[in-house]
Amino acid sequence: MPSGGVLRLETTNVDLDEDYAASQAEVTPGEYVAIAITDTGHGIPEDDLVRVFEPFFTTKEVGKGTGLGLSMVYGFAKQSGGHVTIDSREGQGTTVRLYLPRHHGDARPRATLIESQAPLGRRDEVVLVVEDNAEVRTYSRSLLEEVGYAVLEAADAREAVDILKTEATVDLLFTDVVLPGMSGRALAEEAGRLRPGLEVLFTTGYARDAIVHGGRLESGVNLITKPFTFDQLARRVRDALDARRTVAAED
Repeated sequence: MPSGGVLRLETTNVDLDEDYAASQAEVTPGEYVAIAITDTGHGIPEDDLVRVFEPFFTTKEVGKGTGLGLSMVYGFAKQSGGHVTIDSREGQGTTVRLYLPRHHGDARPRATLIESQAPLGRRDEVVLVVEDNAEVRTYSRSLLEEVGYAVLEAADAREAVDILKTEATVDLLFTDVVLPGMSGRALAEEAGRLRPGLEVLFTTGYARDAIVHGGRLESGVNLITKPFTFDQLARRVRDALDARRTVAAED
């Protein structure tokens, strides 16, 4: 809405019946919380509308976006047992509706929500975070620093390569799979040449099967999918670093 407009957010409880579920892919009838976001912007062309949730589909120029956003929303909704729809008309605006299963149980105590048994790192262990989304990069850095690691960061693969060419200590490369320019996989290969034996942990907003079957990564690589929790990231990083030490000790 470059010239201004109205952005409306609505929440409601809904009951999706058998007829509705039959008209949608992989929807289970039942009670849901619906979150709707409506704008009065340009709208989305019909040809693009049918593809907006496809992995790697984007209408942005090269280097300006990867199509990660809406596919991540779709994946999050499905992983949560819900689903998402999008309606749009050119010149009139767009509505996105997110349906999440309604919870009828008691809320968990706040102390339980923040309790963590995450394995700790050390300040002499350095993780290089490579992520083109500034907010996700900052989030990842804050989690890793909170658990005890020292962190270097790069906004793309070229910045990461420049760091790896220096004498800076790097114990683990934590990189997004989809990056502008050089991909995460190509970065990992270059990192292996510059620093043989460097452990790599990949991250992506897409499902593992989509990444592997799409040829972006091999099936046996270390991969954590977004969105990840504090504990999930801490454990995967700790496992990767410990695996590296085990190999080094055996050598």
